[in-house]
Amino acid sequence: MSILSEFNPDQLDPMETASIDELRHHQLQRLQWSVKHAYDNVPMYKQRLDSLNLHPDDIQSLDDIAKLPFTTKSDLRDNYPYGMFATPLNQVVRLHASSGTTGKPTVVGYTQNDIDNWANIVARSIRAAGGRKGDILHNAYGYGLFTGGLGAHYGAERLGCTVIPMSGGQTEKQVRLIKDFQPDIIMVTPSYMLNLLDEMERQGVNPLDLKLRLGIFGAEPWTLELRRSVEERAGIRAMDIYGLSEIMGPGVAMECAETQDGPTVWEDHFYPEIIDPNTGEVLPDGEMGELVFTSLSKEALPMIRYRTRDLTRLLPGTARRMRRIDKITGRSDDMMIIRGVNVFPTQIEEEVIKVNHFSENYEIHLYRNGNMDVMEVHVELRPECAQFDEQKTLAAINALRHHVKSSVGISINVKLRDVGDISRSEGKAKRVFDNRFTG
Repeated sequence: MSILSEFNPDQLDPMETASIDELRHHQLQRLQWSVKHAYDNVPMYKQRLDSLNLHPDDIQSLDDIAKLPFTTKSDLRDNYPYGMFATPLNQVVRLHASSGTTGKPTVVGYTQNDIDNWANIVARSIRAAGGRKGDILHNAYGYGLFTGGLGAHYGAERLGCTVIPMSGGQTEKQVRLIKDFQPDIIMVTPSYMLNLLDEMERQGVNPLDLKLRLGIFGAEPWTLELRRSVEERAGIRAMDIYGLSEIMGPGVAMECAETQDGPTVWEDHFYPEIIDPNTGEVLPDGEMGELVFTSLSKEALPMIRYRTRDLTRLLPGTARRMRRIDKITGRSDDMMIIRGVNVFPTQIEEEVIKVNHFSENYEIHLYRNGNMDVMEVHVELRPECAQFDEQKTLAAINALRHHVKSSVGISINVKLRDVGDISRSEGKAKRVFDNRFTG
């Protein structure tokens, strides 16, 4: 079967307008192909299916996917570097990899068909967000082994955009080029967009005077409060793109301009499930749990029921019939347990942004006082609030403490840092510093 999709920048793909019955039939065909492809060509998958007395021919309906074993990040590391590939290395035209900060990097590979499909899917995503052929797109995702930069680049070119391949870093130069080149679209992590907005302010550049109208933000969780803040400061529409390297890279799901109500999963290429992260039980649409993906068209690196660790829920389609994912609340491995309460960094971010006097930049520091866990949230005042007197500053700090206690259920300490003192991200922001088990 052909797994290479076509792309026309001037019209929606047939699968974007297909009926649910057509979509499910298409998914089943591709699921059967993908499972057989993995079974025939990846020793790990053959061994696991055989141990369950399961054969690809047993997959007769989409519900049968629940019979298949999960795949985790440790599987990629255990089979480092090429043990998960389902095609010979001489058919792999590109490699990407994670940074490997917690062990061996996870290596992902792409055939030429995979690259073409990826470009088509990202082009579809940019178009769904409101981008069009002829737009100028400033790409501030990192290039190199990280999938963000090249994934966005190829998709933008496929759509017919003029691409500025800036990558991350060189913040002062980024702002100068945005001012001089006048892009219509920016693709970047939300935390680095904050950095760019701060630099615009420092340079005396008014974002509202720029041509920029659309931001496509991804690669890290971000809240609706941060979306509203960025839209107000930059005068743009901020759209959410979702992806992960193990499944493809950016473009697995994309928020649609018509509704701006959560990323639509491109279900013709990626089959989503939500599971209970503790039991692995499949949960019905609408319930919160861990997001799991099965690739339906990847040749070099098929992924069967990959556990993303991202926590969200599946919602009915709106702008497209394909299902949406809700905002990612965090990752199961990012969850902090503070005095018996489960807390995610995004919950703290929401409350920081609610206090208008604080900037969107913050850090969470965890330490122990005797046998007690302590959370200390580091914040800084907005530049225009830097001259607040002690009474106003204390009121802002107490407001944050109250918001967190009321909504999250824990008491926190708040440390006020100097304006600009909290480190700015040039990619994915590091927000949590856990010092409870050191020293």
